[in-house]
Amino acid sequence: MAMVGLFWIAEGDVYAGAKPTGPAAGIRLAPEGVVALGDGQSGLYLWEDVHALTVADVPVKSLKRQVSAVRDLALDTVVNRALPAGPGRTSEAPPLMTVRVESPEGDHELHAYVAAAVGYSSTEVDLSRALLARLTEGAATMATTLAAMSEWGRAWEGGSPRASEREALLREWVG
Repeated sequence: MAMVGLFWIAEGDVYAGAKPTGPAAGIRLAPEGVVALGDGQSGLYLWEDVHALTVADVPVKSLKRQVSAVRDLALDTVVNRALPAGPGRTSEAPPLMTVRVESPEGDHELHAYVAAAVGYSSTEVDLSRALLARLTEGAATMATTLAAMSEWGRAWEGGSPRASEREALLREWVG
């Protein structure tokens, strides 16, 4: 499993945002279409009906966000050592991003959790937006692009690549 831009690629599956577990909200980009997953959203939007894919509410990496993440991690560590985990303790969920699917039936807002703890670089956000737009350019482009992403995911071993490698992959997939 690896994060590349706004995408989570697990084996051959491609997700916009983090791969959902259990009832968590998520979005799978499947060869047949955009699949809404999790509580509160469901459905399949076939690629031939998807006119546009846009994304909003994406946290962009900043020094303030990084300092906040380090502070929260330190505070959590102290609290976890001082207090036993009990029924009142809950961890904060990561932020949600919104993916809008434009189709002949109207616009549909889907949600997925972000995968980057401190946000995404502005370059990765821009390249990911371009990649989402590319997926709506036609069946051949979508199939080729998703196949390349899936093939990379099946061949990749290890965690997420470094930022420069992620950006290079996104540039390659955008074409």
